[in-house]
Amino acid sequence: MTEFRTKMEAGALLAGTFLKTPAIEMVEVMALSGLDFVCLDAEHAPFDRGRIDACLAVGRALGFPCLVRVPDASPPTLMQALDAGAAGVVVPHVDSAEKAAAIAKACRYGGGGRGYAGSTRSAGYGTQAMSTVLGSSGEPIVIAQIEDAEGVEACEGIAATDGIDGVFLGPADLSVSYGKTDQTSDELMAAIARVGEACAATGKPYMTFAANAEKAAAWRRYGFTVFFVASEHAWMLQGARATAEGIGALD
Repeated sequence: MTEFRTKMEAGALLAGTFLKTPAIEMVEVMALSGLDFVCLDAEHAPFDRGRIDACLAVGRALGFPCLVRVPDASPPTLMQALDAGAAGVVVPHVDSAEKAAAIAKACRYGGGGRGYAGSTRSAGYGTQAMSTVLGSSGEPIVIAQIEDAEGVEACEGIAATDGIDGVFLGPADLSVSYGKTDQTSDELMAAIARVGEACAATGKPYMTFAANAEKAAAWRRYGFTVFFVASEHAWMLQGARATAEGIGALD
């Protein structure tokens, strides 16, 4: 987990995917893929607290970094994901510096922030001293997702917020926010450039979703270094379709 953060902060190119299937076997398979991480999508897929807990347990056992895209920014939701052992959280719809600061506070111990419990997975189930927990598990990766027009307008403040470790630009929701039905508008491209400049100015890693490696390569010029590429659902469909078409072509 420490190596993942180190690479991310150093600007290394990292590839992961959104995991939509709440099953431990999917974490095991993705850990064999060569990807740098997965992100359990608790916002848009049927992950309940128990499934998140089980998938994170397997990820930690395999030394495979697992982020969680939480469904909301409430302190209990953030704390539960982190206590269960998430390497970090991706928080949707961050549209102001004030919201970013509240999220960063809720993810860290002390000062009215994250509640401390030494009995959690992230704390080694009571086997680690408080000083150890506060020095390691107390520093999760906190990623603010900008996917609204208001978030773009506030991106400089969001990127500059202490405790925000990376900024994720969501091209689909942002396009919808601009009233578009695809991801090719001038407004989207301008937003991508502006948020990229904000990340560069503050030294924060810049992240986004990409449907494939070709799309990631095309958008690399904007400063993205971390790509959440497709999902296991997309890859299963691609593989199944290619096989079905290949068999169909035998006649």
